[in-house]
Amino acid sequence: MSIPVLPPPSAKAVEIGERVKAFLEEHIIPAEPVYHRQLEEGGDRWKSPPIMEELKEKARKQGLWNLFLPKKHFPDSLTNLEYASICEMMGRSPIGGEPFNCSAPDTGNMETLILYATDAQKKQWLEPLMEGKIRSAFAMTEPAVASSDATNIRSSIKRDGDHYVINGRKWWTSGAPDHRCKIMIFMGQTDPDNSEKHKRQSMVLVPMDTPGVTMMRSLSVFGYDDAPHGHGEVDFKDVRVPASNILLGEGRGFEIAQGRLGPGRIHHCMRTIGLAERTLESLCQRAMARTAFGKSIAEQGVTRQWIAESRMEIDQSRLLTLYAAHMMDTVGNKAARREIAMIKVVAPKMAQKLVDRAIQVHGGGGVSQDFHLAYAYARTRTMRIVDGPDAVHEEAVARLELRKYEDRSQKRK
Repeated sequence: MSIPVLPPPSAKAVEIGERVKAFLEEHIIPAEPVYHRQLEEGGDRWKSPPIMEELKEKARKQGLWNLFLPKKHFPDSLTNLEYASICEMMGRSPIGGEPFNCSAPDTGNMETLILYATDAQKKQWLEPLMEGKIRSAFAMTEPAVASSDATNIRSSIKRDGDHYVINGRKWWTSGAPDHRCKIMIFMGQTDPDNSEKHKRQSMVLVPMDTPGVTMMRSLSVFGYDDAPHGHGEVDFKDVRVPASNILLGEGRGFEIAQGRLGPGRIHHCMRTIGLAERTLESLCQRAMARTAFGKSIAEQGVTRQWIAESRMEIDQSRLLTLYAAHMMDTVGNKAARREIAMIKVVAPKMAQKLVDRAIQVHGGGGVSQDFHLAYAYARTRTMRIVDGPDAVHEEAVARLELRKYEDRSQKRK
């Protein structure tokens, strides 16, 4: 295997990256305590704090907006490789993506609409999403089945004249509790008896205010409700939407999912590496500021080992992520599926391990609300599940690796 040579970023990408970094340090990170205070004092945790709208307005005026847009469809935008480093910077803050209109699940949903929506669907839903006027959700995971195998999904989408009738229960529908969430992309079965199991599913657009859609509850992650974004359990009871709300056509759900989840997975990894960098900074600063047993914690042997291992692991993860982004740019998401699967396992595992080390160095403070680490641990542990658990991606990597030897065996015959 030849060692890949990554092209340097364009001057435009470097300039945008510097501006994003400056905006993050000058506006976003200082706004974190304000954001959480406004959330607590506002009386409605599912309403966006005013500070977020102020940040969005500032970023938009500076032209730091929708930086994730696919270059194939928006020639003036960044490549995946160029966006990687910028997205990493956004990941340094838990509120770092939204001010630039670059937060999940909206980025994935916007890419889905760009790729697969009709002109009318784009007019109604993509445009307000790109303007940051509304937010969205992706309804795929179900509480009744193991949704790591998406062929298990049992929610139904049945044609009835000029409408589809939807029934089912979804959970971990991130963004659904948010009052700004106006549209969901719903995945369910339109042809449950199709002999080709990957053609049984379809995706359809479901407005949140459609009769029969009920937000049952918000789910917490290790006690965090992630308000005002949140993760909803949503019930769909005889929900009727126009047949024109179907995306791409019946039986195309898996095709859409693969197109959507590739970029989404790499964005998660980029942000996770940014979180890891900030965590390592916190670890080092705390280790140098605290003394135990006659010397600073930074001088303790185990701490130095953790710092060294963390530096190496972050850089390894970053390089693999950049390579995956480069592969997406050069050979496409499908051909890069091995690299995408690898980083989806490597980056969250690395960050979880690093956050755990930082908590140890911080002592009791590390698990308190006074530092960002407890919330960071919850987020990094969750990353090992979202968009497919580790084992599913590892299985995909192993299958693709073994295929090379199967091909060789066939040639020998």
